[in-house]
Amino acid sequence: MQRRYPIGAEIVSENETHFRVWAPKANVLEVVLESSADGRAERTLHSLARERDGYFSGTVRCGAGTHYRFRLNGSEDFHPDPASRFQPEGPHGSSSVVDPFAFKWTDANWRGVKLAGQVIYEFHVGTFVPDGTWRAAAEKLELLKSDGITLLEMMPIADFPGRFGWGYDGVDLFAPSHLYGTPEDLRAFIDRAHALGLGVILDVVYNHFGPDGNYLRVYSDDYMNRERENEWGESINFDGKNCGPVREFFITNGRYWIEEFHFDGFRFDATQSIYDKSPEYIVGAVGHAARQAAGKRAIVLIAENETQEPKLVRPRQAGGDDLDAVWNDDWHHSAQVALTGRNEAYYSDYAGRPQEFISAAKYGYLFQGQPYSWQEAPRGYPTRGLPPETFVVFIDNHDQVSNCAFGDRARTQTSPGRYRAMTALLLLGPWTPLLFQGQEFGATTSFCFFSDVGDDKLKEAVRKGRFEFLAQFPSSAGEEIQARIGVPHDPRTFARSKLDWSERERNGSLCYLHRDLLRLRREDSRLSRQIVGGVDGSVLGAESFLLRFSSDQNDDRLLIVNFGRRQRLVPAPEPLLAPPSGLEWELLWSSESARYDGPGTVDLATEEEWILPAEVAFVLRPRPPTKPRKQSKRR
Repeated sequence: MQRRYPIGAEIVSENETHFRVWAPKANVLEVVLESSADGRAERTLHSLARERDGYFSGTVRCGAGTHYRFRLNGSEDFHPDPASRFQPEGPHGSSSVVDPFAFKWTDANWRGVKLAGQVIYEFHVGTFVPDGTWRAAAEKLELLKSDGITLLEMMPIADFPGRFGWGYDGVDLFAPSHLYGTPEDLRAFIDRAHALGLGVILDVVYNHFGPDGNYLRVYSDDYMNRERENEWGESINFDGKNCGPVREFFITNGRYWIEEFHFDGFRFDATQSIYDKSPEYIVGAVGHAARQAAGKRAIVLIAENETQEPKLVRPRQAGGDDLDAVWNDDWHHSAQVALTGRNEAYYSDYAGRPQEFISAAKYGYLFQGQPYSWQEAPRGYPTRGLPPETFVVFIDNHDQVSNCAFGDRARTQTSPGRYRAMTALLLLGPWTPLLFQGQEFGATTSFCFFSDVGDDKLKEAVRKGRFEFLAQFPSSAGEEIQARIGVPHDPRTFARSKLDWSERERNGSLCYLHRDLLRLRREDSRLSRQIVGGVDGSVLGAESFLLRFSSDQNDDRLLIVNFGRRQRLVPAPEPLLAPPSGLEWELLWSSESARYDGPGTVDLATEEEWILPAEVAFVLRPRPPTKPRKQSKRR
């Protein structure tokens, strides 16, 4: 008999399922078939055969929808499958046999996605739509497609206990959360996305397991490394004693999501906390297996990495891990300071000045080994040679919005003009832009940290830890502010984080802003191209700068951004302001348009001077001169 994966329950013929589990702590292991998912009804027991290296396996007469658990060593306790494909009642309930071939896919011609040209959209299924299900979320996909989104990034869905949560405390890594629907519902969501030309990548958490509902220690103590901790406690054992089956578990998980759900890649959470000194880093190993599983279909692999290690995106032959992209927190931190003026806590090493954005456009990370005062140590490593699309940048994401005391989005913390200008920089720059759910229509709903995990004691520990984290920001540390911060396990905190889709109708100007910018990014002959070394920049003032997108065909573009007051550039001794030889600049796009609730388009340049309106961004392109060049009066 040929299994597809080394672990889990797999249907092998009509009414026959093969079970295989790694359980070195067991001498005897039985499958307990149950007539209901809560495990309270009739049960039948079936012994599995012991293999070498702590595995047990065997075939049992049962089919799709069968509820089951495992019993070890004749115990009176029954436990879910560590590689369960579905937990209908959550992590503490029974596992369910799933037939992955029951769903009829329609995406046979889907060729996947490559990084260049993507516009990423991060979303949390439970708050994206009122119902918080994959079926309901699928109804919004046409809108996202029409906005210009190309790649969806789904926040973690590995099943976790409680009524709501972000998903980063998952414990059943193969089981799509029962809170959002069935595995078939998830497949239908991805199939619909592909039909519309949208890719879907999954945020996976391979740095820790959640604190509640994790039964792995029942089967083996070697899943975790008790001698090496990260910020969540014990780290996962990827390079210690008996790490082989642990590595196999995670590599299989990567293959599984790609093959059985047709995901188009992953975003790996907090890779700086995935400790592994093996010859092949586990993140690279999972990525390699995922690419093999995808076959001819292209996938995108992105890492979050606080320590800013470009090794993750270097090719394998150069000693790297062969991922495609990394999140660029440096860009966000500069943007946040430029928008709000607050450079507290981990924003303290950023000034939000023009040179930071120019350097980000040219080099990606801002810190590549320089001293970093917030951590009292050097930060980052050189990024030389990496293409611009390698760096994913954002104004908002789930972490950064929730790290404001009340979950406020950047839009609500700055002026409309400055926000429009920053949005233009985000969406027209050479990097890969990411929007957070609702940003495309100017959502004002908060997004707070919410978690219903655990008993009262654990809930209180989560609340206390969250409040202590926010207290690193002086603006959030006062007693009055702390008293108003949403309690993570309060259902009202979760409810307030749900998008209000009626804002899409009310915020037409911001809808137009995002749609127009994404169309320009997609269709413009130069801005649509992410060219290595193709961008230069210059500081024009304390809060103003330009980015020059060069071209071999005199098809340059000039993006000028002013976050400050109105400015006259007289004189303007900056070569990057000059049009290509024999041509002159014309206005292609401006954030001043009344379409975006701006004051309207104004003249930006004459033959005598440049005028930069306050809090503006605009794009210029070259054209043949409309009149002879004015001759100088003095010699």
